[in-house]
Amino acid sequence: MQINLTGHHVDITEALRDYVDTKFAKLERHFDHINNVHVILNVEKLMQKAEATVHLNGGEVFATSEHQDMYAAIDALIDKLDRQVIKHKEKLKKH
Repeated sequence: MQINLTGHHVDITEALRDYVDTKFAKLERHFDHINNVHVILNVEKLMQKAEATVHLNGGEVFATSEHQDMYAAIDALIDKLDRQVIKHKEKLKKH
């Protein structure tokens, strides 16, 4: 799985990159057909925003999350993506 990490108005530190990699590894445990992920971390005034597009076999999943803390925004983003990826996986099983 390839992760493209982009920052708007925020420096992507090594700690932030490692955190994103660790969190997305959890997603990959649930569904191993993830081709690549594009993550955008953004700071708008007081809100930290994290959004991601996950390219899967048979489609793609998008989620966005906002929080005052960037790490909390990433956590919420992963939770949203996790639910969507599991739902996508169940759809594939039905066909």
